[in-house]
Amino acid sequence: MVCPHLTYREAEKFDTERAYCTITGEFVQPMRADICNDRYDLAHDRHCEIYREQ
Repeated sequence: MVCPHLTYREAEKFDTERAYCTITGEFVQPMRADICNDRYDLAHDRHCEIYREQ
């Protein structure tokens, strides 16, 4: 399951679209995006402190 709070946006300081967290209102690191997208057997409901607080 992809995190419903993660989108991909273009920004001047990046060459490509980057992961953007709509809860925090900021771009996130690629590893954080992996967690948000449940890659590598990680799940946002268990590993993301932002998602757990919602």
